[in-house]
Amino acid sequence: MLEQKRKRAFLTGISGQDGSYLAEFLLSKDYEVHGLIRKHSIFGTERIAHLYQDPHEPDVRLSLHYGDLNDGSNLTALLKEIQPDEVYHLGAQSHVKVSFLNPIYTVETDGLGTLRLLEAVRGLGNQPRYYQASSSEMYGLAAEVPQRESTSFHPCSPYACAKVFAFWQTVNYREAYALHASNGIMFNHESPRRGETFVTRKISRAATRIKLGLQERLYLGNLEPQRDWGFAGDYVEAMWLMLQQDEPDDYVIATGESHCVREFCELAFGLLDLDYKDFVVVDPRYFRPLEIDVLQGDASRARIKFGWTPKVSFKELVTMMIESDLELAKREKLLLEAGYASTVNSGY
Repeated sequence: MLEQKRKRAFLTGISGQDGSYLAEFLLSKDYEVHGLIRKHSIFGTERIAHLYQDPHEPDVRLSLHYGDLNDGSNLTALLKEIQPDEVYHLGAQSHVKVSFLNPIYTVETDGLGTLRLLEAVRGLGNQPRYYQASSSEMYGLAAEVPQRESTSFHPCSPYACAKVFAFWQTVNYREAYALHASNGIMFNHESPRRGETFVTRKISRAATRIKLGLQERLYLGNLEPQRDWGFAGDYVEAMWLMLQQDEPDDYVIATGESHCVREFCELAFGLLDLDYKDFVVVDPRYFRPLEIDVLQGDASRARIKFGWTPKVSFKELVTMMIESDLELAKREKLLLEAGYASTVNSGY
């Protein structure tokens, strides 16, 4: 009996929140996983360190490759070498406020970077299946709530504009070159691995530090915007399921309910027996140039087509983040008591 060939996946953004969960998921499915990382003076792979395998072992299934979305020739060379069966494009400059501060870099990386990767995929003879990480931010000032696949885009940031470009390039390559290319329109998804510059993780970090006396205040921007928050670990399964379908398509991935930033604060601080109003300061410096009031997704298509539904509730998600960051804050306090200095970003 012939042994079945192990599937091979290529991930951009493997060292990020989504990339680390997706790498875990694919390894659990017995994939060979290859990840793209940028060359930095610091390694920056903390989220996937637990997946590390000794390169001298005979059955290494996780490999990291240096590269950049702004270098098309490198992407082409890597994909020709790896010959993946599936490509998951998660890499991006994904912080909305940062995109206002660095719009050209954001559009170069998120928009043209996607086009470079699509060109590299198109040039492969084996035609791998392609997943594009699209964003609910593309809906912006949407004319309807909830938002679904048929809802028109109205982007409100350079990041969202770049993602709209990447979305339509993915559709174009699907239609023009018959690529099995799917867009996952992901609504906000969080976890203990979320970067600390994102508001949810900033809240969970600050609340736990305040509880242990390591911080006095948390400065945030607008507390009223509502977002559809899910667990990143649930969402990566949807990415994989999209590429297992016979035909490519575009799918909204969301919980179907929305909560404002104020609610997140109330629940996070409340889990620590604290009142957020005693510690959270609204600072206009952290307001965005253009704010989106409500993002809430309808994931009916994904549920009907391949049975995906979120498993982790909003309260469970916030609890998970608070419990994880409380342990982090306890370790931080021990280090401080031992004489080591520490800082944390408390802006929005």
